[in-house]
Amino acid sequence: MSYRKFTMEDEIPSHKSHFVYILRCSDGTLYTGYTTELPRRIQMHNDGKGAKYTRGRGPVELLYAEEGESRSWGTRRENEIKRLTRGEKEELIRTGGTMRQ
Repeated sequence: MSYRKFTMEDEIPSHKSHFVYILRCSDGTLYTGYTTELPRRIQMHNDGKGAKYTRGRGPVELLYAEEGESRSWGTRRENEIKRLTRGEKEELIRTGGTMRQ
């Protein structure tokens, strides 16, 4: 399976694809999500129109993203990341981690 990782906001591709991402909210918490349009989704979070969790916790900052090839990959990877501890998520962000099969 092919995928790409992004860790800086200026690396965000503008094309439509499948992305799993980790945001830092203004209160320091981390949020993991899935989308097909990453720049638009981050803007929605910052406009208070994203996930219920991020409303009132903006602005958010993109810390990490992976691009994959299908919706099933995205939802599966989102769930894998959500099950990680905060420390494991921070390690993933710091190192770029590895793709879990």
